[in-house]
Amino acid sequence: MGTDARSVPREHKAQGPQSVRCLVLTVSDSKTAKTDTSGQLIQELLSKAGHEVIRSAIVKDEPAQVQAVIREGSRDPRVQVLILTGGTGITSRDLTFETVEGMLDKRLPGFGELFRVLSYEEIGAAAMLSRAQAGVRAGRLIFSLPGSPNACRLALEKLILPELGHLVREVSR
Repeated sequence: MGTDARSVPREHKAQGPQSVRCLVLTVSDSKTAKTDTSGQLIQELLSKAGHEVIRSAIVKDEPAQVQAVIREGSRDPRVQVLILTGGTGITSRDLTFETVEGMLDKRLPGFGELFRVLSYEEIGAAAMLSRAQAGVRAGRLIFSLPGSPNACRLALEKLILPELGHLVREVSR
């Protein structure tokens, strides 16, 4: 009688924190606090799931501005997870992917791969334009999501929220 292969992740998940502290960053050249529907949705979904949003911000899609917030969040002992939305496309102004990529200590390529598979089921081949990514910097998880509210909902509901406590447990070991 071997153990069920799914029992180990379930045990780890059960040992993870029930509530984690997050920073939400919107990367956009045009969004304001009133028009940032994706950032607001992320904060709402996190709160409804019992997590705490320590800080939220909106910055232009300028590498220096994105880097500054990531550095601050990575130094803040209260922040365990950074969730970014926006700037992951392929236009000349979409610089978030490269900015985040250069700051990660470890990458979680499975996140982007799974996100694109789930996205493909919803929007078809256009899912290939998404450069959603995740990784670790200074013991904090970083998720970089597309700017669309539908994409943010998909990522949070299907990938991030079901595993957030487990991921935080693992990265802090």
